[in-house]
Amino acid sequence: MSIEKFDGIKEEIGSFKVMNDDGIEVECEVLFSFESEETGKNYIVYTDNTLDEDDNTRVFASIYDPDEEETVLQPIETDEEWAIIEKILDALQNDDLDSLKGL
Repeated sequence: MSIEKFDGIKEEIGSFKVMNDDGIEVECEVLFSFESEETGKNYIVYTDNTLDEDDNTRVFASIYDPDEEETVLQPIETDEEWAIIEKILDALQNDDLDSLKGL
């Protein structure tokens, strides 16, 4: 897995497999991961490369511990955490990484 780090965000080239709700193994592509200074938690943002009803790529995010040997994805539980992730996604789409300082 190759990692590029810029302003606290790591763009990761890699994939992993998860079981969906139907018990089917699904391959997911890691988009990036980061540690939030605000929450002190590590997040991973990924996609299964499926499209929603508007033909947008579905993107998911979870909390994880990068120091664990076997990664366990935990759900994001607060609106504050979702707002941080949405801000990062917007900044990456608009190529505006300077707006991410302090997250």
